[in-house]
Amino acid sequence: MEIESLTGQTDWSLALKEVNVVIHLAARTLVEAGNTETLLAQFREVNTAATLHLAEQASRAGVSRFVFVSSIKVLGEASSSGRPFSEDSPYAPVDAYGISKMEAELGLLHLAHTTSMEIVIIRPPLVYGPGMESNFGMLMQAVARPIPMPFGSIQNLRSFVSVDNLVDFITICVEHPLADNQIFGISDGVDLSTPELIQAMAAGLGCKPMLFPFPVSVLQSLAMLFGKQAMFQRLCGNLQVDISKARQMLGWHPVVDLQEALHQCYANKSGP
Repeated sequence: MEIESLTGQTDWSLALKEVNVVIHLAARTLVEAGNTETLLAQFREVNTAATLHLAEQASRAGVSRFVFVSSIKVLGEASSSGRPFSEDSPYAPVDAYGISKMEAELGLLHLAHTTSMEIVIIRPPLVYGPGMESNFGMLMQAVARPIPMPFGSIQNLRSFVSVDNLVDFITICVEHPLADNQIFGISDGVDLSTPELIQAMAAGLGCKPMLFPFPVSVLQSLAMLFGKQAMFQRLCGNLQVDISKARQMLGWHPVVDLQEALHQCYANKSGP
């Protein structure tokens, strides 16, 4: 189904016939031109209204469990140093995407208390895998060339999750009885600084990264000058996810380590 058809009026009745579990991953992620109010309306139409409309129809159709892949961005863009985001962290989204995902979560939690359908909410950080073209993919391309990168002085910690680990966790949430009406943060289980991530990417390529130290304060000033504060935050800020609940409650552990997952990202590339 095309993304344009995901609205608060989409009729899912035929697709939901004899369905026991719904896994909902579809979302608007790309930012188009427009003012803040217009952008928020666009994100809400797909990420909030369409999600809740599907969930309500699923409940009426007799679906027993609804697994929703949300985002750690509902909690904000940065975690405090030494304090990873957990399921108990307060909502603090800062952009239209995060707000729309938060509102979807709140609507689903209400549905969990007013219907018999079980809700499972999964909050991944950045998801990476073969073929990705996001900022993560751009960084991988820079490492592959290689290009001198002034990130040697950054001392942050960030969580990531490979598509294989996310899929494995979703699979567990489909049937595990203890996942009923729960929220889970998920990641690869290891947090890296930006220099460590670049070094891990380079190891997957069999090359040496061209990292050099540069004052983080100057990077921040340059980011502000060129309107790249969000990029600075992703490169230099902390965003850690505590996955202890997933480990302890569901007995889950990442099935692919980060180095192997990064290797898979490069496996089908013949060159930079």
